[in-house]
Amino acid sequence: MLKKILFIVGFQVISGSLFGQKISYDVSFPNIAHHEARISLTVSEASQQQLTFRMSRSSPGRYATHEYGKNIYDVVAEDQSGKALPVQRIDGDVYQISGVNGSVKVSYTLYANHADGTYAGIDPASVHLNMPATFMWVKELQKAPIEVKFNLPEGNEWTIATQLMPTKNVTIFTAPDLQYFLDSPTKIGNLFVKGWALDNGGGKKSNFRLALEATTTDAKADEFAAKVKKVTQEAQTVFGEFPTFDVASYTFLASINPYVRGDGMEHRNSTMISIPTAFTGDNNLLGVFSHEFFHTWNVERIRPKSLEPFNFEKSNMSFELWFAEGFTQYYGDLILERAGFDSPKEYCRTLTSLVNTKENTAGAKRISPVQASCQAVFVDAGVAIDKTNYPNTYTSYYPYGASIALALDLELRAKGLNLDGFMKLVWQKHGKPEVAYTVSDLQKVLESYAKDKAFAEGFFAKYVNGHEAFNYAPLLRMAGLSLKKQFEGQAWIGDVRYKEGTELTIISNTIIGTPLYDAGLDIDNQIISVDGKPTGTQAELTAILKGHKPGEKVTVTYRHRDQQNSATITFAENPRFVVELNEDINQPVTAEMQKFRQDWLGSKMK
Repeated sequence: MLKKILFIVGFQVISGSLFGQKISYDVSFPNIAHHEARISLTVSEASQQQLTFRMSRSSPGRYATHEYGKNIYDVVAEDQSGKALPVQRIDGDVYQISGVNGSVKVSYTLYANHADGTYAGIDPASVHLNMPATFMWVKELQKAPIEVKFNLPEGNEWTIATQLMPTKNVTIFTAPDLQYFLDSPTKIGNLFVKGWALDNGGGKKSNFRLALEATTTDAKADEFAAKVKKVTQEAQTVFGEFPTFDVASYTFLASINPYVRGDGMEHRNSTMISIPTAFTGDNNLLGVFSHEFFHTWNVERIRPKSLEPFNFEKSNMSFELWFAEGFTQYYGDLILERAGFDSPKEYCRTLTSLVNTKENTAGAKRISPVQASCQAVFVDAGVAIDKTNYPNTYTSYYPYGASIALALDLELRAKGLNLDGFMKLVWQKHGKPEVAYTVSDLQKVLESYAKDKAFAEGFFAKYVNGHEAFNYAPLLRMAGLSLKKQFEGQAWIGDVRYKEGTELTIISNTIIGTPLYDAGLDIDNQIISVDGKPTGTQAELTAILKGHKPGEKVTVTYRHRDQQNSATITFAENPRFVVELNEDINQPVTAEMQKFRQDWLGSKMK
C-alpha cells in the first residue's frame, strides 16, 4: 500500500465531457526487477478514425535528438470492447492505428535503465521518469487534457514527487496538455521530503520542496535542504521576485546516490537532478541546484522564441543558448559565491576557467556565441561514433556564454550598473509576461538598461554576434583581482591527451595555432622522441620542455600509422591565464577595490 504521497497542490484539470477527447495513462510495474514497465494509453471520445501514436525524439532542456522509441516494444492496440486493432509501424518510433471508433487503448512495454534527467530508470529500489523517455503520445491530440495513474508495486511505502497536478486519488495526476505533461518529470521511491516557504512580496508566499533520494539521515536531509533554501533566497535577489508557479510548490527532484547518472534538467515548476555519488550534504553538491533553479526564470519563462513551442519530434536549434544556458551557468556559480558556499579564492578558479574559455579556446576564437548555440543539436548529449573536429571548431555555449556574462557584468559595473539590473529588465520585458525573445530583443533590452545605444550595439557586434577577444584584466583589477599568464616563460607544445607506452600516443585533436598542430602532428600519431630524447611518458615530455624556452626549435620524431616521420617544432609560451586575489600575491587591495568586490560578489540578501 502507498503510505504517503508528495502533494503538489495546484489547479486541477477538469476531465471528461467538458473537454471532449481525453488521454489516460495507466502505468504498472509487473517486471520491475528487470527494469520494465507496462504502460497503456487510452483515448476516449475520439472522433478520428485513425490516430498516430509516437515516442518523442527530444526532451525539454535538451536540444539534440534522443531516440526514445528504441526502448519500447510489445505494442498492441484494442477498441473499447477489447477487440484487437491492427498496429501499423510507419517509422521507428511511430505507430498508426486505424479503425478507431470512439475509444482506443494502446499498450506497450518500456525498458528503462538509465536514471538521469534525460532518460528513465525503473528499478525495485525506485522509479525515475523523464516523461519523453517514458510515454508514447498522440500526435493529433496534443491539446487534450491528460490523466496518469501509477500502480505501485505492493508493499512499497513510496513517495510520488512530480509537478503534475494531484487529484483526490493519491496515485492519479493530471496535466492540461502534452507540453506540460512531457515537461513534468516524476520520481517515485523512498524519498526525504523537505519544504520551506519564502516571502514573495505583497504578502505572497512561494513554496518549495526538496524530494531527495539518498542514503542519509533525516537530520542530514534537513541540513542539506537548508542549504538549498539559501540558494533559492540568493537567486531571488537577482530578479527581485520568484515566478508564479503553476502549482503550489516548486520541487527539486534530487537523486544523490551511486545508482544514477549525472545530470541536471530544468522544468517549468521543478528540476530533475541526479548526482552519481554517495550523499554527504557537502557544499560541492550545490552547483547543479543553483544552476537548475536559475533556469526557473531564465529559459523556463525568459524563453527563446526558437524554442517556443518545443518540438518533441526533432532536434531544437536555438540561437540564444549562450544566454539561456551560458548566463545561467555564470549565475549558478555567482549565487554560490554570494551565498557563502564558495570562498573568493575558490571563485577565482571559476573566473580563471571563464577567461581561458573566451581567450584560449579555438572555438571562441573562430565562432560567435550565437553560432556555438546552433551546435547544440549535435553536442547536447547527442550520440555519434565518428570523430569530430570540435576542439578546433566549437566551444561549449555553457562556459562561452558564461564568459560573455562575466564580460558584460564587468563592463556594466565599470559604468555604475550591473548584470543583475539587466537581468531584472529582461525578466520584466520578456519573462514575467512570457513574451519569447530573440537575440536582437536582448540587445534592445541592454540598450534600454544602459541608456547607451552605441554600447549595446558594440557589445553584441563584438562579443555575441562576433568573437573578438575581450580584455578582462583592467576590469578584474577594479575588484582587486590580478590576471596574468600562469606559465610565463615556459616552453609549451599544446594541451592534448596522451596514452603512455613505448611512445606517447596523441589521443585527442591537436589544436590549431599550437606547436604540435603547426608541426603537422594530429590525433593517433605516436611521439617517439623530442630533441633526440625518448618520450614514452608525460613525465619524460615535461622534463624535455623544462630544458627549453619559448621560440626554440627542435626536431620531433613521430610515427603516423606505420611510417616514421620527423618535423621541426617551435616551442611557444603556454597562453593559459590565471586569476588571483591581490592579497594572495602581495598586491594592494584598496577600499575602492573592496567595495567593488563586495558589490559584485557579496550577498544581496537583507
